[in-house]
Amino acid sequence: MVYILLGEGFEEAEAIVPGDLLRRAGVEVAYVGLEGPTVTGSHGITVTADLTLEQVKTEDMEMLVLPGGLGGVASIQMDLFATALIQKARDLGCWLAAICAAPSILAHMGMLDRRPVTCHPCVWEEMGSAAVDRTAQVVMDGKFITAQAAGAAFPFGLKLVEALKGVEAAKKIANGILYRS
Repeated sequence: MVYILLGEGFEEAEAIVPGDLLRRAGVEVAYVGLEGPTVTGSHGITVTADLTLEQVKTEDMEMLVLPGGLGGVASIQMDLFATALIQKARDLGCWLAAICAAPSILAHMGMLDRRPVTCHPCVWEEMGSAAVDRTAQVVMDGKFITAQAAGAAFPFGLKLVEALKGVEAAKKIANGILYRS
């Protein structure tokens, strides 16, 4: 199961595109509303989450995805249950994926120290000792996948598919949506 955390003010493209691509690949995905079942993104699009944070089953978790959007990132950082879930995902050896400003959450938790990552320029200074690649759209290192911003939503989502289903599955999805890198 892939859980995608949605805090008020999340960046819509960074949550919906990866979730859609994962579902096309046959991956079970659940959107998790931090503040309740309906969550409004940074551009006024309201999404009905599949679950609330209290309904997440960590024993089923393969991957945890953190979309960006400064409001959504702040919501995640201020929620003790959300940060505990992130720590639990790491402790369990699950994939952790973050896009835009969300890699800063992992950096603040000390998870990206000396790791190659990418993120939005607005959080470069918050990345601690992470080795920020300022030009890459997506970086995968071990069980961590980071991406730059909304413009990287498709390559980010395809990298998530690759991580869980393999390169051929990611290529099949890319071809099916006519994505060209």
